Amino acid sequence: MSEVEQTMRDIIAKQLAQIEQEEQVRIIYACESGSRAWGFPSQDSDYDVRFIYVRPLEWYLSIEEQRDVIERPISDQLDINGWDIRKALKLFRKSNPPLLEWLQSPIQYDEQYSVAGQIRSLSPLTFSPKSCLYHYLNMAKGNFRDYLQGEQVKIKKYFYVLRPLLACGWIERYETMPPMAFDKLVETLVPAGTPLYTEIHDLLRRKKAGDELDMEPQLPAIQAYITAQIAHVEQLATEIQGQATVEIEVLNRIFQSAVQEVWA
Repeated sequence: MSEVEQTMRDIIAKQLAQIEQEEQVRIIYACESGSRAWGFPSQDSDYDVRFIYVRPLEWYLSIEEQRDVIERPISDQLDINGWDIRKALKLFRKSNPPLLEWLQSPIQYDEQYSVAGQIRSLSPLTFSPKSCLYHYLNMAKGNFRDYLQGEQVKIKKYFYVLRPLLACGWIERYETMPPMAFDKLVETLVPAGTPLYTEIHDLLRRKKAGDELDMEPQLPAIQAYITAQIAHVEQLATEIQGQATVEIEVLNRIFQSAVQEVWA
């Protein structure tokens, strides 16, 4: 780990400790969720820190609806926010793709107590191919529509269309949650030596080198892949199996044990 990375880890740890003190919570899991976790950060990429926290028992016994997220203002370096454990478990039961990604992030900043491990062990049972396909498809379509139309396109946005579409390809082939690492998706799903493979690797090299990736002509192989894959996944999503789930009693036990373990 470089000195810069260690410095940022220290800054993130300090921020998380400050959140615990200010909000009177305990953070049970914190990870990186953005381009750094996906494996294609640029030299000026910020740190997208996501966390799950537990409040004291009394907070959950209130009859009032209370805010179940904690957010901090985004700075040049840090984008940091988190979800309450109860919110996280509700979304987990619905096969929420961002949460499933957090649990398998290759960059973890903190994991205390047994709760995150319990949730992670249930991930294969709650994974819904249909739900995740629609999530990634909508992400790809939105970025494609907003940034990649016309002769000149915002070229770095190709990553934010390619990754979700490759994730769809992984789900179609393996029927499991796709890995976060962009490289693994490419090496598994894109045949080496093809124009698509070459364009992706050249773009990835440029991004990691810190090249200015702004408005440039379309990349034809990537553009053709995106158009074809969006049409394919739209059809696939209507045909693939529906929602998986975990019994609510199982998640209730995890929630109850989390509060007891953290605040024992």
